[in-house]
Amino acid sequence: MNIMDFNVKKLAADAGTFLSRAVQFTEEKFGQAEKTELDAHLENLLGKAECTKLWTEKIMKQTEVLLQPNPNARIEEFVYEKLDRKAPSRMNNQEVLGQYMIDAGNEFGPGTAYGNALIKCGETQKRIGAADRELIQTAAINFLTPLRNFIEGDYKTITKERKLLQNKRLDLYAAKTRLKKAKVAEARAASEQEVRITQSEFDRQAEITRLLLEGISSTHAHHLRCLNDFVEAQMTYYAQCYQYMLDLQKQLGSFPSTFHSNNNQSSSSTVPSSSSSVLASASASLPSVSSSVVSSSFTELKSSSGSRKARVLYDYDAANSSELSLLADEVITVYSIPGMDSDWLMGERGNQKGKVPITYLELLN
Repeated sequence: MNIMDFNVKKLAADAGTFLSRAVQFTEEKFGQAEKTELDAHLENLLGKAECTKLWTEKIMKQTEVLLQPNPNARIEEFVYEKLDRKAPSRMNNQEVLGQYMIDAGNEFGPGTAYGNALIKCGETQKRIGAADRELIQTAAINFLTPLRNFIEGDYKTITKERKLLQNKRLDLYAAKTRLKKAKVAEARAASEQEVRITQSEFDRQAEITRLLLEGISSTHAHHLRCLNDFVEAQMTYYAQCYQYMLDLQKQLGSFPSTFHSNNNQSSSSTVPSSSSSVLASASASLPSVSSSVVSSSFTELKSSSGSRKARVLYDYDAANSSELSLLADEVITVYSIPGMDSDWLMGERGNQKGKVPITYLELLN
């Protein structure tokens, strides 16, 4: 019974205190009561903490978007993290594209120029995908986790202590108000004692809050180190991507500068490699389709009725039955016929005959 009476009294006292604080806070907001101001240094620290929290959240969320553009994937990762379970491993966009390219290249034929190029591009895309995974993992550990720890840990503690400081401030002003209204000497003495106690509690809480807020400078220094780690991880990632693409460029440099379509277009239509920005930048390393290739020897051959031996420079997959498939380094007989397109010759290998592109050939003496 006594315990019940105590709980009821405590509940009533807490309710009274809460109501008194609510009234004081409301009156301050509407300018109907004087507000106990915090010192300027503490106010500056509070502003710095709020600013740090605001921009840390924005940077953290946008970094997450940068590393994982798919919102559904981010939600899934968040759920698994809260369940303390490892999210299932799935291929990222680069890896999916790379696998599609490899599958397409195998379907078209690894021995064809286009099929071989697709496979090489696909393998490079998968390497970039693996580098992307490593970037995400490194950034999550060295950058995102410290930012999240500040938001969910340090700043929550600051918010809790700041709320306590707010309550102590309201209690102090309420005690001062009662002191002003006290008329009887006994009541006035009790009010003065209450003011001393609430002032002491307020000063103590202000000091605790100040010490926590002064730690924001250390937080900035720590986040700066984390930012450097993030930049280093990005630098490593982009350097890897550049190296992978440079290697791919060199591999594609061994391909002919004019790729012929593998669809049902006419045999005279070609797709210049300059349509690809990667191959365009590597044009210096590709065999030139200028006068150095279409030399006077080819001109003389096309104007005559004779034939010449020619070495095949690159594998070529015939687009239709009128063309002849070629293998690199084989030697065939070539000649021209009246009305033939200037970029083509007739080629013979044993009993096989068909049109061949001159950019794939080197005339032999």
